[in-house]
Amino acid sequence: MLNPQDLQRLVEMITEEVVAAQRATASAGPCACHAVRSDCCPDRLRTVVDAGATRLGLHATGGATAGVSGMIDHTLLKPDATRDEIDTLCREAAEFHFATVCVNPAWVARAAANLRGSGVGVCSVVGFPLGATTPDVKQYETRRAIYDGATEIDMVINVGALKSGDLRTVERDIEAVVDPCRQCGVISKVIIEAALLTDEEKVTASTLSKAAGADFVKTSTGFGPGGATAADVALMRRVVGAEMGVKAAGGVRDLDGLKAMVAAGASRVGASAGVKIVQESQGQKKTSPAASGY
Repeated sequence: MLNPQDLQRLVEMITEEVVAAQRATASAGPCACHAVRSDCCPDRLRTVVDAGATRLGLHATGGATAGVSGMIDHTLLKPDATRDEIDTLCREAAEFHFATVCVNPAWVARAAANLRGSGVGVCSVVGFPLGATTPDVKQYETRRAIYDGATEIDMVINVGALKSGDLRTVERDIEAVVDPCRQCGVISKVIIEAALLTDEEKVTASTLSKAAGADFVKTSTGFGPGGATAADVALMRRVVGAEMGVKAAGGVRDLDGLKAMVAAGASRVGASAGVKIVQESQGQKKTSPAASGY
């Protein structure tokens, strides 16, 4: 927990980041085709990919240089997902070598059993999708998911506390999840639900996530009023620097969408259309994903 002096310094850091972001936006301006700063244009890697590159070297905590599939959390979080759909999700993940499957906590044990020995991790969600529960509940949920076999945890922050300016509550909220993840060698990702936030609040949430020691900061749940945007990814990447991962989630449905997020700074993408995206990257005929909901 932060002491008063550290909390004051954190507030100063956030203020500095907000001022820097405003200055950068004013000086650089948006590029001609996207609503992000020109140095963060989602097309800045297009020539590399279009020239035939099949792998991109990107920083991501817990991972090395990987192909398209290795950047994707193959996701099924809809509330009516069935056992058969979870099994299909896992088979697809093993076949296409995705980074993880991302499932609700009730399915973690089954997914872990299905994927044992495959090299594919199991990601689960905590405080999902609203984030409006208490830190002790989120900590228990985290520990239970890890016990059941989760190797990565995506938690939703207390958005209401953030918008109220209650940074201490948000700090405790994030640490309640990050601490047990760190103790167990599990990757932690902090969902800020960017569509509900102002740019200043996005900077604050990203800074708090970094200060708490999270491995990733993540754009969205996929169940909020909007999903990932290249502008949000670029802003989050600038705030957290190269030391943290940035995960784009919500609305990434094809290869072009993934390219845009990677170009803006994403090192992981959450998508239910992972099979389609990988097939596009390999020039194969597209097929509809067996499961959806992210």
